[in-house]
Amino acid sequence: MTTVHRRNATLIGGTAVLMWGLLALLTTLTGNVPPFLLAALAFSVATALIVVKWLVRGDDIVGILRQPIAAWGLGVGGLFGYHFFYFLALRNAPPVEAGLIAYTWPLLIVLFSALLPGERLRWYHLTGAAAGLLGAILLVTDGGGLAGFKSQFAFGYAAAAVCALTWSAYSVLNRRFSDVPSDTVGGFCAATAILAGLSHIAFETTVWPAGPGEWLAVIGLGTLPVGAAFFVWDYGTKHGDLRVLGGLAYAAPLISTLVLIAFGQGQATWIVAAACVLIIGGALLASRDMLRSKP
Repeated sequence: MTTVHRRNATLIGGTAVLMWGLLALLTTLTGNVPPFLLAALAFSVATALIVVKWLVRGDDIVGILRQPIAAWGLGVGGLFGYHFFYFLALRNAPPVEAGLIAYTWPLLIVLFSALLPGERLRWYHLTGAAAGLLGAILLVTDGGGLAGFKSQFAFGYAAAAVCALTWSAYSVLNRRFSDVPSDTVGGFCAATAILAGLSHIAFETTVWPAGPGEWLAVIGLGTLPVGAAFFVWDYGTKHGDLRVLGGLAYAAPLISTLVLIAFGQGQATWIVAAACVLIIGGALLASRDMLRSKP
């Protein structure tokens, strides 16, 4: 793989972070739709869009979906497993603490990437990831630090940890299936939609989106942060620099916060400014190899 190809794949994968930055805003616009139902609807939209693309281009759908069982297990396990354990964590622990634990996955990606052939961690990868983690902690705790973790929420904390492990493991192990086309993620989205729907039936009370605005927000979710983002992330993790992607991933909560502020659903504070410096600085530091390398 050439340096240019690797860099381009990393940049393509990094666009997922931009789309995930819209997740919070679009979710708030969906009203009171319960999480598993929302996931089922959003992944159904993503599935429908990729099927339309396949039909318009005349792609070999059977060939795209005929992939090794291990690839299907990793893909569906990553997409559905992440959301399942994330929602489970939010049900059994305070959202801030659960979200903080779950969002250690970018740091885990940076660490796990050292286990791949030909990869090696350097001080700036670790320092950049640590700076991003500190910035994320500032954002999700509003500067309150890590105090307040309580033993009665141990199950929720454990679910959040499994959530982080699930997504980081998926992102790193996905490199083993670099020959599997990213379009196959469409099949993973379909399976995730079905599993999320079954989880909704088992755990939630049905509340449908109310009105065109909430349905448009659902479509927006399925198009970008719960749709296209997973396709470009798949491509990036298979062909790009995982260490850089892990560092860039911490920009998602920052982008999310800035978008909420821009739409009047958040406040600009010194905490946001400090997190901005830490996350952007950490991402640039972790991306040092990519920024300095020449074609």
